Amino acid sequence: MPESGLRPEELSPGIIECSSPPCMLNELDPAFMAFPDRSPAFDTGDDWEEIRIWRRIKRVQLIKRRVAMPAADRVAHSDRITAALVNQILPHFSGTLIGFYWPFKGEYDPRSLARSLHSKGARLALPVVVEKARPLIFREWWPGIRMTKGIWNIPIPEHGSKVVPDILLVPLVGIDQRRYRLGYGGGYYDRTLAVLPTKPRLVGIGFELSRIATIYPQPHDIAMDQIVTECRIM
Repeated sequence: MPESGLRPEELSPGIIECSSPPCMLNELDPAFMAFPDRSPAFDTGDDWEEIRIWRRIKRVQLIKRRVAMPAADRVAHSDRITAALVNQILPHFSGTLIGFYWPFKGEYDPRSLARSLHSKGARLALPVVVEKARPLIFREWWPGIRMTKGIWNIPIPEHGSKVVPDILLVPLVGIDQRRYRLGYGGGYYDRTLAVLPTKPRLVGIGFELSRIATIYPQPHDIAMDQIVTECRIM
């Protein structure tokens, strides 16, 4: 429960009250919190390779920081994220199709949330990589469904028809102030969202330590509709 004594559902819409120490904000490099001077090189659109190198370095730093999170902090932060999702993002979606993800490299783990949502009538789906550098597909998931190993040995439903989620919970490595997401560099979500017949509601999920000033978004980057961390809803 937040330090104010209020339950998450009693807080102002779009805000989760959180003090700095649980969020580890006091441990972040100051460069994470201030918007840097934007280099003219990034504005020309001619230096994508330079941006790719910068993103690769930042991605490694953020994943390392996330994986190193103490277990007690991970549990506490995850509980806050789950409360925000349940009370403010996903309270009225019985019967809708919600895309989620199998956790990887220290990400917030949505599996318990998915089981709870399924028990309340929500339909769930998982992303599946069918071919490298191609859009994802989604297959419906439910507790007990037969699974197999996909790319990076991440479990996926073994069989199933393609479905299109109404809401998509998207993992993130980094997130900036304009809700642009830094992923793992494969471009799977951007390719997928560009070709889906209808755009799902995009909810990016990550820990507060994933916040950076900017990812230097490019035309192919797609902003999230909402971002949920243990400290805030953007």
